[in-house]
Amino acid sequence: MPQLMVVSMLLFFGLSVPVAVAIGLASIMGVAWDGNMTWLVVAQQIYASLDKYPLVAVPFFILAGNLMEAGGISERMVDFAKSVVGNMQGGLAVSCVLTCMIFAAVAGSSVATTFAVGAILIPAMVKHGYPKPFAASLQATAAELGVIIPPSIPMILFAVSTDTSVGELFIAGIGPGLLIGFGLGLYVWFYARRNGYGKNDGVGRLGIWAALKRAWLALLMPVIILGGIYGGIFTPTEASAVAVVYALIVGIFVYRRLTFANLSKTFHRSVISTAVIMFIIANAGVFGFLLNRAGIPAALGDWLGHVFSDKYTFLMGVNLALFFIGMFIETSASIVVLAPLLLPVAMQFGVDPAHFGVIMVVNLALGMVTPPFGVNLFAACTVANIPLERLIKPLLPFVAVAVTCLMLITYLPQISLFFKVLVYG
Repeated sequence: MPQLMVVSMLLFFGLSVPVAVAIGLASIMGVAWDGNMTWLVVAQQIYASLDKYPLVAVPFFILAGNLMEAGGISERMVDFAKSVVGNMQGGLAVSCVLTCMIFAAVAGSSVATTFAVGAILIPAMVKHGYPKPFAASLQATAAELGVIIPPSIPMILFAVSTDTSVGELFIAGIGPGLLIGFGLGLYVWFYARRNGYGKNDGVGRLGIWAALKRAWLALLMPVIILGGIYGGIFTPTEASAVAVVYALIVGIFVYRRLTFANLSKTFHRSVISTAVIMFIIANAGVFGFLLNRAGIPAALGDWLGHVFSDKYTFLMGVNLALFFIGMFIETSASIVVLAPLLLPVAMQFGVDPAHFGVIMVVNLALGMVTPPFGVNLFAACTVANIPLERLIKPLLPFVAVAVTCLMLITYLPQISLFFKVLVYG
């Protein structure tokens, strides 16, 4: 049965069947093949997969990110980032990275970050003389910080799939997010200076004090959300609802950018995004149940234990496999299906669950910026209005920076665990 399910799922992928549908059809084939199983199991497992309290945070964080874009919060974050680093050569490109880091601290989604920040900064970088393919590639790569810096929807999915603490995963993502952000910022600064771009990046930027007065409510949002989580005031799930309420109040009553018309579009877009993720989780839940019933996790653990002699070679194998998988399979589906299989093996090798969760999320986040199915690339191409093939060459150095950071995160667990130990002991 497991062989039939995996082969049929890969066949459906090859036929360009949507990921969630392919997983669901493969699960149905598995149930049909097993003559001792009732079809009621499918409904039970779909319900069990979705009946998890932390999943409530997913639609709220998606909605919060869309409200930030529509309500003018992201625009003010961009202005503040430009005021901080925009005065140096290459500062506009560095401000793209900084803005994505700030925006990621609330939105939890890389695609939302690409659209919200890219719609402002890609045209601005092109106007200041940066090549459009470079600007779009930078935006797509920097936006992956949206799923690494907490709050992160993929981290919530990992926690739900593996019964890991959402709070521990969130705090473990801070160090890796800062590392990748610093690495990208350093590269674009060197790139701009070497190629003579960004000499006039300071033109038209606000002073730091003026930008802070204009954006302080927007900047207060991640402080409230992350401070509330780590201060024990509310849980990550409750924080998602707080983010929505805050974005609504600021967007409607303070910035006055949210009207009934754009609120309706924002809710509609958020509902569609949420439905897609939940549909993937539901089908992956059935798929995972059938694999567990067939004893695949235990067999996989035994096989990996024989193939890899220590945790260092195991982690290298996982990195290579996840990097390849992330190029072809959507992040949410990959996490929900693979995390329950790989985490027990990682723990056998002595890898901390939060550290492994970060490794998995960073790996699959790279899949968002690598062809052929990188969603961030398509989003950046839409914003920049250029074909995907023009992004490939300027994208390679960004991927190299991210992979280098990934290796550091993998083999220096202190990067992930420092803040976790500081908070949780």
